[in-house]
Amino acid sequence: MSRSTQRRTLPAALAAAAAVLAVLPLTGTAQAAPVGAAKVSTAFQLPGARVYPEGIAADPRTGDVYVGSYTTGAVYRATPGHRAAQVFLPEGADGRHTANGLKVDRAGRLWVIDSTAGVAVYDVRTRALLARFDAPAADARFLNDLAIGPDGTAYVTDSVRPVVYRVTPAELARAEAHGRRAELSVGHDLSGAIPAHPSGSFTLNGIVADPAGRFLLTVDMTGGGLYRIDLHDGSIRQVPLQGGDLVNGDGLELAHGTLWAVQNKSDTLTRWHLSPDGTSARLERRITDDSLQIPTTVVHTGGRALVVRSQFDKGGPMGPGIPETPFTVAYVRGF
Repeated sequence: MSRSTQRRTLPAALAAAAAVLAVLPLTGTAQAAPVGAAKVSTAFQLPGARVYPEGIAADPRTGDVYVGSYTTGAVYRATPGHRAAQVFLPEGADGRHTANGLKVDRAGRLWVIDSTAGVAVYDVRTRALLARFDAPAADARFLNDLAIGPDGTAYVTDSVRPVVYRVTPAELARAEAHGRRAELSVGHDLSGAIPAHPSGSFTLNGIVADPAGRFLLTVDMTGGGLYRIDLHDGSIRQVPLQGGDLVNGDGLELAHGTLWAVQNKSDTLTRWHLSPDGTSARLERRITDDSLQIPTTVVHTGGRALVVRSQFDKGGPMGPGIPETPFTVAYVRGF
């Protein structure tokens, strides 16, 4: 994947997982949904020629936005009113090779996924590493996205194993107090709920937590299904989707009964009305626009929907070519 001696080569495991993403179907089978006025523009730029951004998170206290690089592991911070982000955590910091899913919790901690290694937790004020949770040894793993529950518990998806890892506040406190290192443990196993896919296919990707703490929702990006994990009894069920599917489903966001989804390889954003108990969803809106440049996730902050433009198909993990630089995060009106 390297195009010059200055460009970083992805670890073999990451490259293999990325190759899987490249062969996923281009489009799903979703039916037409209402289309209204939507405008895609640039919210801010990211410095660097090999960024290929993937994750995004907003700090609810400050409005600062954090974006992670899939290819270098760098994390950038964009502050309100500025058109260019700055490096917050440099590439390779703390041995990190990728920066996939990101979240800022209510205590001002930034959670950063390294897809083949684990999850690192930082203090956003000091940039200090507070703790690192290593992925358990396995033949294959690809940690992808995370959500923070209202009690502070973090949930992390694995795209090649149908499991969701869990880090409780007590586990985080123990790790901080004992060497800042611990191992991720599986909180939920979805192997009995998700249909079988071809060997090597990506499954779980985006994940969100119900603000009331009742359930999680996660997407199977290959099958296009949405799954509900009950946090009280651990039961797992597929959520019926009225009007479409979530093939190529990547980042999710949930607020006030609305579920937003990014469907990466089809350059599509969808908005769903979720039932109060999270057991069904109805498609309300679909936006497909090639200017989204393989979107990977979305966050709403400051009254704006910000969508990551990964450009994975332009010299990145999904294909050859030359990306448009600088890399950018889009502002999508009407979503």
